Amino acid sequence: MLQIQLLRENPQEVIDRLKIKNFDATELVAEIRQLDTDIRNLKKSLDDNLMEQNQGAKQIGQLFKEGRGAEATALKARMAELKEAEKTGRAQLQEQEAQLTGKMVLLPNLPNAAVAPGKGADDNEIIYTEGDASNFDWEALPHWDLVKKYDIIDFELGNKITGAGFPVYKGKGARMQRALIDFFLDSATEAGFTEIQPPYMVNEDSAYGTGQLPDKEGQMYHCQVDNFYLIPTAEVPVTNIYRDVILKESDFPLKNCAYSACFRREAGSYGKDVRGLNRLHQFDKIEIVTVEHPDRSYETLEKMTNYAKGLLTKLGLPFRVLRLCGGDISFTSALTYDLEVYSKAQQKWLEVSSVSNFESYQANRLKLRFKDSTGKTRLAHTLNGSALALPRVLAAILENYQTENGIVVPEVLRPYTHFDIID
Repeated sequence: MLQIQLLRENPQEVIDRLKIKNFDATELVAEIRQLDTDIRNLKKSLDDNLMEQNQGAKQIGQLFKEGRGAEATALKARMAELKEAEKTGRAQLQEQEAQLTGKMVLLPNLPNAAVAPGKGADDNEIIYTEGDASNFDWEALPHWDLVKKYDIIDFELGNKITGAGFPVYKGKGARMQRALIDFFLDSATEAGFTEIQPPYMVNEDSAYGTGQLPDKEGQMYHCQVDNFYLIPTAEVPVTNIYRDVILKESDFPLKNCAYSACFRREAGSYGKDVRGLNRLHQFDKIEIVTVEHPDRSYETLEKMTNYAKGLLTKLGLPFRVLRLCGGDISFTSALTYDLEVYSKAQQKWLEVSSVSNFESYQANRLKLRFKDSTGKTRLAHTLNGSALALPRVLAAILENYQTENGIVVPEVLRPYTHFDIID
Protein backbone atom coordinates (compact mmCIF):
# COMPACT_ATOMS: atom_id res chain seq x y z
CA MET A 1 0.00 0.00 0.00
CA LEU A 2 1.28 3.45 -0.89
CA GLN A 3 1.87 5.98 1.86
CA ILE A 4 -0.81 8.66 2.22
CA GLN A 5 1.84 11.37 2.51
CA LEU A 6 2.87 10.73 -1.09
CA LEU A 7 -0.70 11.21 -2.26
CA ARG A 8 -1.00 14.42 -0.27
CA GLU A 9 2.21 15.94 -1.58
CA ASN A 10 2.66 14.47 -5.09
CA PRO A 11 -0.67 13.21 -6.45
CA GLN A 12 0.26 13.90 -10.06
CA GLU A 13 3.49 11.91 -9.70
CA VAL A 14 1.45 8.91 -8.52
CA ILE A 15 -0.93 9.25 -11.47
CA ASP A 16 1.89 9.63 -13.99
CA ARG A 17 3.96 6.72 -12.69
CA LEU A 18 1.00 4.36 -12.54
CA LYS A 19 0.37 5.03 -16.23
CA ILE A 20 3.51 2.92 -16.79
CA LYS A 21 1.49 0.02 -15.35
CA ASN A 22 -1.40 0.95 -17.66
CA PHE A 23 -3.41 1.95 -14.59
CA ASP A 24 -5.47 5.14 -14.69
CA ALA A 25 -5.41 6.39 -11.09
CA THR A 26 -6.86 9.87 -11.72
CA GLU A 27 -10.32 9.29 -10.25
CA LEU A 28 -9.14 7.03 -7.45
CA VAL A 29 -6.44 9.47 -6.32
CA ALA A 30 -9.00 12.29 -6.25
CA GLU A 31 -11.35 10.17 -4.12
CA ILE A 32 -8.55 9.24 -1.73
CA ARG A 33 -7.43 12.84 -1.34
CA GLN A 34 -10.99 14.00 -0.63
CA LEU A 35 -11.48 11.27 1.96
CA ASP A 36 -8.14 12.15 3.54
CA THR A 37 -9.19 15.81 3.78
CA ASP A 38 -12.55 14.86 5.29
CA ILE A 39 -10.84 12.63 7.85
CA ARG A 40 -8.37 15.30 8.88
CA ASN A 41 -11.18 17.86 9.23
CA LEU A 42 -13.23 15.42 11.27
CA LYS A 43 -10.26 14.67 13.54
CA LYS A 44 -9.79 18.41 14.16
CA SER A 45 -13.48 18.73 14.96
CA LEU A 46 -13.22 15.85 17.44
CA ASP A 47 -10.13 17.40 19.02
CA ASP A 48 -11.98 20.71 19.40
CA ASN A 49 -14.95 18.86 20.87
CA LEU A 50 -12.75 17.13 23.45
CA MET A 51 -11.07 20.38 24.41
CA GLU A 52 -14.43 22.04 24.98
CA GLN A 53 -15.58 19.05 27.07
CA ASN A 54 -12.48 19.25 29.27
CA GLN A 55 -12.89 22.98 29.78
CA GLY A 56 -16.62 22.61 30.49
CA ALA A 57 -16.04 19.87 33.07
CA LYS A 58 -13.84 22.26 35.07
CA GLN A 59 -16.32 25.14 34.75
CA ILE A 60 -19.42 23.22 35.93
CA GLY A 61 -18.06 22.60 39.41
CA GLN A 62 -16.93 26.20 39.74
CA LEU A 63 -20.34 27.52 38.67
CA PHE A 64 -22.12 25.41 41.28
CA LYS A 65 -19.71 26.68 43.95
CA GLU A 66 -20.50 30.24 42.95
CA GLY A 67 -24.26 29.58 43.18
CA ARG A 68 -24.80 29.92 39.46
CA GLY A 69 -26.86 26.74 39.14
CA ALA A 70 -28.80 27.70 36.03
CA GLU A 71 -25.60 28.34 34.10
CA ALA A 72 -24.12 25.10 35.41
CA THR A 73 -27.21 23.15 34.33
CA ALA A 74 -27.10 24.72 30.87
CA LEU A 75 -23.42 23.85 30.56
CA LYS A 76 -24.13 20.25 31.60
CA ALA A 77 -26.68 20.06 28.80
CA ARG A 78 -24.07 21.39 26.42
CA MET A 79 -21.62 18.70 27.61
CA ALA A 80 -24.22 16.03 26.90
CA GLU A 81 -24.62 17.38 23.37
CA LEU A 82 -20.85 17.35 22.89
CA LYS A 83 -20.56 13.76 24.10
CA GLU A 84 -23.29 12.66 21.72
CA ALA A 85 -21.60 14.56 18.87
CA GLU A 86 -18.30 12.90 19.79
CA LYS A 87 -19.90 9.45 19.68
CA THR A 88 -21.39 10.16 16.27
CA GLY A 89 -18.15 11.70 15.02
CA ARG A 90 -16.01 8.75 16.11
CA ALA A 91 -18.35 6.30 14.38
CA GLN A 92 -18.15 8.46 11.25
CA LEU A 93 -14.35 8.61 11.54
CA GLN A 94 -14.10 4.83 11.80
CA GLU A 95 -16.27 4.44 8.71
CA GLN A 96 -14.30 7.01 6.71
CA GLU A 97 -10.94 5.49 7.69
CA ALA A 98 -12.20 2.07 6.55
CA GLN A 99 -13.30 3.64 3.26
CA LEU A 100 -9.88 5.27 2.86
CA THR A 101 -8.03 2.00 3.45
CA GLY A 102 -10.40 0.24 1.05
CA LYS A 103 -9.51 2.70 -1.68
CA MET A 104 -5.79 2.87 -0.85
CA VAL A 105 -5.35 -0.89 -1.38
CA LEU A 106 -6.78 -0.53 -4.89
CA LEU A 107 -3.73 1.48 -5.96
CA PRO A 108 -0.85 -0.63 -7.34
CA ASN A 109 2.72 -0.07 -6.23
CA LEU A 110 4.60 2.60 -8.15
CA PRO A 111 7.02 1.16 -10.74
CA ASN A 112 10.70 1.93 -10.45
CA ALA A 113 12.15 4.39 -12.97
CA ALA A 114 13.85 1.44 -14.74
CA VAL A 115 10.48 -0.12 -15.63
CA ALA A 116 9.68 0.58 -19.28
CA PRO A 117 6.18 1.12 -20.65
CA GLY A 118 4.60 -1.84 -22.38
CA LYS A 119 1.37 -3.77 -22.82
CA GLY A 120 2.49 -7.26 -21.85
CA ALA A 121 5.09 -10.01 -21.97
CA ASP A 122 6.11 -9.25 -25.56
CA ASP A 123 7.42 -5.86 -24.38
CA ASN A 124 9.70 -7.18 -21.63
CA GLU A 125 13.41 -6.39 -22.00
CA ILE A 126 15.93 -9.24 -22.29
CA ILE A 127 18.96 -8.16 -20.26
CA TYR A 128 20.97 -11.40 -20.01
CA THR A 129 21.24 -14.77 -21.74
CA GLU A 130 23.34 -17.84 -20.96
CA GLY A 131 23.72 -21.27 -22.49
CA ASP A 132 22.83 -22.91 -25.79
CA ALA A 133 19.22 -22.11 -26.69
CA SER A 134 19.34 -23.86 -30.05
CA ASN A 135 16.99 -26.74 -30.78
CA PHE A 136 17.88 -30.41 -31.19
CA ASP A 137 18.53 -31.56 -34.76
CA TRP A 138 16.39 -34.60 -34.05
CA GLU A 139 12.78 -34.95 -32.95
CA ALA A 140 12.87 -34.57 -29.16
CA LEU A 141 9.96 -35.57 -26.94
CA PRO A 142 8.14 -33.06 -24.72
CA HIS A 143 8.17 -33.91 -21.03
CA TRP A 144 4.56 -35.12 -20.97
CA ASP A 145 5.58 -37.90 -23.36
CA LEU A 146 8.88 -38.56 -21.56
CA VAL A 147 7.22 -39.08 -18.18
CA LYS A 148 4.92 -41.68 -19.70
CA LYS A 149 7.81 -43.41 -21.43
CA TYR A 150 9.79 -43.74 -18.20
CA ASP A 151 6.78 -43.92 -15.84
CA ILE A 152 7.97 -41.12 -13.52
CA ILE A 153 4.97 -38.71 -13.42
CA ASP A 154 1.33 -39.70 -13.82
CA PHE A 155 -1.03 -36.89 -14.83
CA GLU A 156 -4.03 -39.19 -15.32
CA LEU A 157 -3.66 -40.63 -11.82
CA GLY A 158 -3.52 -37.13 -10.35
CA ASN A 159 -6.66 -36.27 -12.28
CA LYS A 160 -8.37 -39.34 -10.81
CA ILE A 161 -7.33 -38.55 -7.24
CA THR A 162 -7.97 -34.80 -7.34
CA GLY A 163 -8.29 -33.18 -10.75
CA ALA A 164 -6.31 -31.63 -13.56
CA GLY A 165 -3.20 -29.80 -12.42
CA PHE A 166 -2.34 -32.19 -9.56
CA PRO A 167 0.24 -34.68 -10.91
CA VAL A 168 1.53 -37.74 -9.07
CA TYR A 169 5.35 -38.11 -9.04
CA LYS A 170 6.57 -41.70 -8.99
CA GLY A 171 9.87 -43.54 -8.53
CA LYS A 172 12.76 -41.63 -10.05
CA GLY A 173 10.41 -38.74 -10.79
CA ALA A 174 9.67 -38.33 -7.08
CA ARG A 175 13.37 -38.66 -6.23
CA MET A 176 14.28 -36.01 -8.84
CA GLN A 177 11.70 -33.72 -7.28
CA ARG A 178 13.16 -34.29 -3.80
CA ALA A 179 16.70 -33.86 -5.14
CA LEU A 180 15.85 -30.45 -6.58
CA ILE A 181 14.24 -29.36 -3.31
CA ASP A 182 17.28 -30.43 -1.27
CA PHE A 183 19.71 -28.88 -3.75
CA PHE A 184 17.89 -25.54 -3.73
CA LEU A 185 17.57 -25.48 0.07
CA ASP A 186 21.21 -26.42 0.65
CA SER A 187 22.30 -23.75 -1.83
CA ALA A 188 20.16 -21.11 -0.10
CA THR A 189 21.57 -22.03 3.30
CA GLU A 190 25.11 -21.75 1.93
CA ALA A 191 24.20 -18.31 0.59
CA GLY A 192 23.22 -17.11 4.06
CA PHE A 193 19.45 -17.60 3.99
CA THR A 194 17.85 -19.00 7.16
CA GLU A 195 15.52 -21.89 6.39
CA ILE A 196 11.90 -21.58 7.51
CA GLN A 197 9.26 -24.30 7.43
CA PRO A 198 6.03 -22.28 7.26
CA PRO A 199 2.34 -23.18 7.49
CA TYR A 200 0.65 -23.88 4.16
CA MET A 201 -2.46 -21.96 5.21
CA VAL A 202 -2.63 -18.31 6.23
CA ASN A 203 -5.30 -16.10 7.72
CA GLU A 204 -6.85 -13.06 6.09
CA ASP A 205 -4.47 -10.61 7.76
CA SER A 206 -1.46 -12.42 6.33
CA ALA A 207 -2.94 -12.56 2.81
CA TYR A 208 -3.71 -8.86 3.08
CA GLY A 209 -0.24 -8.01 4.39
CA THR A 210 1.61 -9.28 1.31
CA GLY A 211 -0.97 -8.00 -1.17
CA GLN A 212 -2.80 -11.21 -2.14
CA LEU A 213 -5.98 -9.61 -0.78
CA PRO A 214 -7.93 -7.91 -2.14
CA ASP A 215 -6.14 -8.17 -5.51
CA LYS A 216 -5.77 -11.94 -6.01
CA GLU A 217 -8.47 -13.61 -3.93
CA GLY A 218 -9.84 -15.38 -7.01
CA GLN A 219 -6.48 -17.09 -7.55
CA MET A 220 -6.30 -18.60 -4.05
CA TYR A 221 -8.01 -21.65 -2.63
CA HIS A 222 -10.19 -20.47 0.25
CA CYS A 223 -11.12 -22.69 3.22
CA GLN A 224 -14.34 -20.91 4.07
CA VAL A 225 -15.22 -22.60 7.38
CA ASP A 226 -12.04 -21.33 9.09
CA ASN A 227 -11.44 -18.42 6.68
CA PHE A 228 -7.94 -19.65 5.83
CA TYR A 229 -6.23 -19.43 2.45
CA LEU A 230 -3.91 -22.05 0.94
CA ILE A 231 -0.66 -20.25 0.16
CA PRO A 232 0.16 -19.39 -3.47
CA THR A 233 3.84 -19.11 -2.44
CA ALA A 234 5.91 -19.30 0.74
CA GLU A 235 6.45 -15.55 0.36
CA VAL A 236 3.13 -15.02 2.16
CA PRO A 237 3.78 -16.81 5.49
CA VAL A 238 7.51 -16.00 5.57
CA THR A 239 7.10 -12.27 4.98
CA ASN A 240 4.32 -12.17 7.58
CA ILE A 241 6.80 -13.33 10.21
CA TYR A 242 7.72 -9.64 10.34
CA ARG A 243 4.19 -8.21 10.44
CA ASP A 244 3.78 -5.60 13.22
CA VAL A 245 7.50 -5.72 14.00
CA ILE A 246 9.89 -2.82 14.63
CA LEU A 247 13.47 -3.73 13.70
CA LYS A 248 16.84 -2.18 14.41
CA GLU A 249 19.12 -1.04 11.59
CA SER A 250 21.61 -3.66 12.70
CA ASP A 251 19.04 -6.40 11.93
CA PHE A 252 19.35 -5.88 8.17
CA PRO A 253 19.40 -7.83 5.98
CA LEU A 254 16.97 -10.49 7.20
CA LYS A 255 17.32 -13.40 4.76
CA ASN A 256 14.95 -16.38 4.81
CA CYS A 257 14.32 -19.31 2.50
CA ALA A 258 11.48 -21.79 2.59
CA TYR A 259 10.31 -24.86 0.74
CA SER A 260 6.56 -25.22 0.38
CA ALA A 261 3.89 -26.69 -1.77
CA CYS A 262 2.08 -23.85 -3.54
CA PHE A 263 -1.59 -23.76 -4.49
CA ARG A 264 -3.07 -21.63 -7.27
CA ARG A 265 -6.47 -21.91 -8.89
CA GLU A 266 -5.07 -20.47 -12.15
CA ALA A 267 -8.60 -19.51 -13.18
CA GLY A 268 -8.92 -18.99 -16.92
CA SER A 269 -5.72 -20.90 -17.78
CA TYR A 270 -6.17 -23.35 -20.62
CA GLY A 271 -4.67 -24.54 -23.91
CA LYS A 272 -1.32 -25.90 -25.03
CA ASP A 273 0.69 -23.50 -22.82
CA VAL A 274 -0.64 -25.19 -19.67
CA ARG A 275 0.04 -28.77 -20.75
CA GLY A 276 1.97 -31.15 -18.47
CA LEU A 277 4.10 -29.39 -15.88
CA ASN A 278 3.85 -25.99 -17.54
CA ARG A 279 1.07 -24.78 -15.25
CA LEU A 280 -0.23 -26.61 -12.19
CA HIS A 281 -2.69 -26.03 -9.36
CA GLN A 282 -0.26 -27.56 -6.84
CA PHE A 283 3.50 -27.34 -7.25
CA ASP A 284 6.68 -27.17 -5.18
CA LYS A 285 8.87 -24.11 -4.87
CA ILE A 286 11.74 -22.76 -2.82
CA GLU A 287 11.25 -19.08 -2.01
CA ILE A 288 13.86 -16.58 -0.87
CA VAL A 289 12.68 -13.53 1.09
CA THR A 290 14.75 -10.56 2.23
CA VAL A 291 13.82 -7.67 4.50
CA GLU A 292 16.25 -4.87 3.77
CA HIS A 293 17.17 -1.28 4.55
CA PRO A 294 15.61 1.06 1.92
CA ASP A 295 19.05 2.38 0.93
CA ARG A 296 20.25 -1.12 -0.06
CA SER A 297 17.18 -2.86 -1.46
CA TYR A 298 18.09 -2.48 -5.14
CA GLU A 299 21.60 -3.74 -4.52
CA THR A 300 19.99 -6.70 -2.78
CA LEU A 301 17.62 -7.24 -5.71
CA GLU A 302 20.61 -7.67 -8.00
CA LYS A 303 22.24 -10.10 -5.56
CA MET A 304 19.08 -12.20 -5.30
CA THR A 305 18.73 -12.29 -9.08
CA ASN A 306 22.35 -13.32 -9.51
CA TYR A 307 21.84 -16.04 -6.91
CA ALA A 308 18.90 -17.50 -8.88
CA LYS A 309 20.94 -17.26 -12.08
CA GLY A 310 23.71 -19.25 -10.39
CA LEU A 311 21.35 -22.15 -9.71
CA LEU A 312 20.45 -22.41 -13.39
CA THR A 313 24.12 -22.25 -14.34
CA LYS A 314 24.87 -25.16 -12.00
CA LEU A 315 21.99 -27.14 -13.52
CA GLY A 316 23.42 -26.51 -16.99
CA LEU A 317 20.16 -25.12 -18.37
CA PRO A 318 20.06 -22.37 -21.04
CA PHE A 319 18.27 -19.36 -19.60
CA ARG A 320 17.62 -15.67 -19.94
CA VAL A 321 16.74 -12.79 -17.62
CA LEU A 322 14.03 -10.28 -18.46
CA ARG A 323 13.20 -6.94 -16.84
CA LEU A 324 9.42 -6.77 -16.84
CA CYS A 325 7.66 -3.86 -18.49
CA GLY A 326 4.83 -1.90 -16.92
CA GLY A 327 2.17 -4.05 -18.54
CA ASP A 328 3.59 -7.32 -17.17
CA ILE A 329 4.88 -6.36 -13.72
CA SER A 330 2.72 -7.40 -10.77
CA PHE A 331 0.34 -5.19 -8.80
CA THR A 332 2.64 -5.07 -5.75
CA SER A 333 6.09 -4.96 -7.36
CA ALA A 334 8.24 -1.91 -8.06
CA LEU A 335 10.75 -3.83 -10.21
CA THR A 336 10.80 -7.48 -11.26
CA TYR A 337 13.27 -9.72 -13.08
CA ASP A 338 11.95 -12.94 -14.60
CA LEU A 339 14.25 -15.89 -15.25
CA GLU A 340 13.23 -18.22 -18.07
CA VAL A 341 14.75 -21.55 -19.11
CA TYR A 342 14.68 -22.74 -22.70
CA SER A 343 12.96 -26.02 -23.51
CA LYS A 344 14.56 -27.62 -26.54
CA ALA A 345 11.67 -30.05 -26.93
CA GLN A 346 8.85 -27.52 -26.65
CA GLN A 347 11.05 -24.91 -28.36
CA LYS A 348 9.88 -22.18 -26.00
CA TRP A 349 10.95 -20.23 -22.94
CA LEU A 350 9.51 -21.26 -19.57
CA GLU A 351 9.45 -18.89 -16.60
CA VAL A 352 11.01 -20.47 -13.50
CA SER A 353 11.59 -17.46 -11.26
CA SER A 354 10.45 -13.92 -10.56
CA VAL A 355 12.63 -11.78 -8.29
CA SER A 356 10.95 -8.59 -7.11
CA ASN A 357 11.53 -5.51 -4.99
CA PHE A 358 8.33 -4.27 -3.38
CA GLU A 359 10.07 -1.32 -1.72
CA SER A 360 7.82 -0.20 1.19
CA TYR A 361 4.52 -1.31 -0.43
CA GLN A 362 4.18 -4.56 1.52
CA ALA A 363 5.86 -3.13 4.61
CA ASN A 364 3.22 -0.40 4.86
CA ARG A 365 0.48 -3.05 4.91
CA LEU A 366 2.46 -5.21 7.31
CA LYS A 367 3.45 -2.30 9.59
CA LEU A 368 7.02 -3.58 9.19
CA ARG A 369 9.24 -0.78 10.43
CA PHE A 370 12.69 -0.04 11.81
CA LYS A 371 14.34 2.70 13.83
CA ASP A 372 17.12 4.47 11.96
CA SER A 373 20.26 5.98 13.46
CA THR A 374 18.38 9.17 14.38
CA GLY A 375 15.67 7.25 16.22
CA LYS A 376 13.09 7.92 13.49
CA THR A 377 10.71 5.06 12.68
CA ARG A 378 10.67 4.18 8.97
CA LEU A 379 9.24 1.49 6.72
CA ALA A 380 11.55 -1.36 5.67
CA HIS A 381 11.76 -2.74 2.13
CA THR A 382 10.76 -6.32 1.27
CA LEU A 383 11.98 -8.50 -1.60
CA ASN A 384 11.28 -12.04 -2.69
CA GLY A 385 12.14 -14.48 -5.44
CA SER A 386 11.67 -18.05 -6.59
CA ALA A 387 14.90 -19.99 -6.23
CA LEU A 388 13.47 -21.94 -7.83
CA ALA A 389 9.99 -23.12 -8.86
CA LEU A 390 10.26 -26.83 -9.59
CA PRO A 391 7.73 -27.85 -12.29
CA ARG A 392 9.25 -26.02 -15.25
CA VAL A 393 12.81 -26.58 -14.05
CA LEU A 394 12.07 -30.30 -13.96
CA ALA A 395 10.35 -30.10 -17.37
CA ALA A 396 13.42 -28.37 -18.84
CA ILE A 397 15.78 -30.94 -17.32
CA LEU A 398 13.74 -33.85 -18.69
CA GLU A 399 13.50 -32.32 -22.14
CA ASN A 400 17.00 -30.84 -22.49
CA TYR A 401 18.87 -33.80 -20.99
CA GLN A 402 17.04 -36.51 -22.94
CA THR A 403 19.07 -38.95 -25.04
CA GLU A 404 18.30 -42.11 -26.97
CA ASN A 405 19.25 -44.15 -23.90
CA GLY A 406 17.39 -42.16 -21.25
CA ILE A 407 17.39 -38.84 -19.43
CA VAL A 408 20.76 -37.84 -18.00
CA VAL A 409 20.71 -36.34 -14.51
CA PRO A 410 22.57 -33.01 -14.18
CA GLU A 411 25.84 -33.64 -12.38
CA VAL A 412 25.05 -31.27 -9.52
CA LEU A 413 21.95 -33.33 -8.65
CA ARG A 414 23.58 -36.77 -8.62
CA PRO A 415 24.67 -36.62 -4.95
CA TYR A 416 20.97 -36.11 -4.16
CA THR A 417 19.36 -38.56 -6.61
CA HIS A 418 21.97 -41.32 -6.17
CA PHE A 419 21.44 -42.24 -9.84
CA ASP A 420 22.91 -40.79 -13.05
CA ILE A 421 20.19 -41.55 -15.58
CA ILE A 422 16.46 -42.12 -15.83
CA ASP A 423 15.94 -45.13 -18.11
